[in-house]
Amino acid sequence: MATSQVETVSTGADKAKLGAAIALVVAALAGFYVLGKQGQIAQWGVLIVGLIAAAGVFLSSETGRQFVAFGRDAWKEVRKVVWPTRKESIQMTAYVFGFVVIMALFLWLTDKTLEWVFYDLLLGWKK
Repeated sequence: MATSQVETVSTGADKAKLGAAIALVVAALAGFYVLGKQGQIAQWGVLIVGLIAAAGVFLSSETGRQFVAFGRDAWKEVRKVVWPTRKESIQMTAYVFGFVVIMALFLWLTDKTLEWVFYDLLLGWKK
């Protein structure tokens, strides 16, 4: 039985990069609201530049590199998926709708049968 050890090494530099990325996001948001009287171009410019800088700092950290590697692996797995054809999708949708209709009829008949048994036969409450 093999056990896999997951090692996470977080250096001080990586923690500083993550802190700087968070600080850049906060600064970008603060700048967006502080520059409200300067116009929308200044507001959005500060926000976009701050978020791009934060993304750059984050992606330069080990956590950011792991995130990018995860994204690449996920994309490789998505490309391996065999998607159904249009005909198969329509057929499966029709099967689901058919099953729902049959189940609805079954439940309605069951409800009406139980109503008839309890109210008409046992209790004698005829409508």
